[in-house]
Amino acid sequence: MQVELLRSELQRMLRQVPFRPFVLTMVGGEQAVIEHPENVAFDPRPGSSSDFYVLSGSIRLFSTFESVSSVAMLSGSGSNSGEQVTA
Repeated sequence: MQVELLRSELQRMLRQVPFRPFVLTMVGGEQAVIEHPENVAFDPRPGSSSDFYVLSGSIRLFSTFESVSSVAMLSGSGSNSGEQVTA
């Protein structure tokens, strides 16, 4: 997934009112559920570092946007909905 596309999509999802949980799927298949906007941190400026951090429940993830294969909203049942951005 392109870094700037992912950065802008994450900003959009984090600013939703009301906030809706979403899942980041990594290239290796690992998933990180973002249940609150404060669970993920990254530099929002275009062209800045592609590093991001996730702190959610027992998950402690440090990665880069290049390692993300998709980002998708969660449905009420906790599974991915049709709203998804992929690499």
